[in-house]
Amino acid sequence: MSIEARAPWAGILLAISTSANPLQAQATLTQQEALAAAFPRASEIERRTAFLSEADQVAARDLAGPGVEVSQSVVTYYVGKTDSELLGYAYFDSHRVRTLPEVLMVVVSPADEIVGIEVLRFSEPPEYRPPGGWLERFAGHRLAKELSLKGSIDAITGATLTSSAVTDAVRRVLAIHSIIERSHEGVQ
Repeated sequence: MSIEARAPWAGILLAISTSANPLQAQATLTQQEALAAAFPRASEIERRTAFLSEADQVAARDLAGPGVEVSQSVVTYYVGKTDSELLGYAYFDSHRVRTLPEVLMVVVSPADEIVGIEVLRFSEPPEYRPPGGWLERFAGHRLAKELSLKGSIDAITGATLTSSAVTDAVRRVLAIHSIIERSHEGVQ
């Protein structure tokens, strides 16, 4: 994705992550606003549903790596397109950080790289919320061994559980995306 295409995305992340008011810092975008920010040039954002078999789930768990839970059999995701170009895919991942839920939108490029991550819901205390600058470190990563807290992703100081939850969510999304793409090769 070009720098120009990432600019609106970065502005939204910056506006949300630098808010001085802690309650405002917890405020998030709606799903529609997040999708519009992820695919600003889209002429269409198509909602799709994939049905994962038990074998697909096992394969996704293997790809995601040890300790990353993959239990969903129904996956809803979104495909951003222009009339002539596939822009990417957006997945919404809901999980627990410590005891409370977090919902992330993870955007994947047509080249299977992370484009961006948006926090749509974060119910833990605001000081544990992942900062926008830290989330940007995932951009350009593919599903590989170095996409981990023991690899090229540094943990957030004082928010290790958040760091783990986000990293696991990104690995889960990329693994599920890989399985969906494999099962739909040649299908558009």
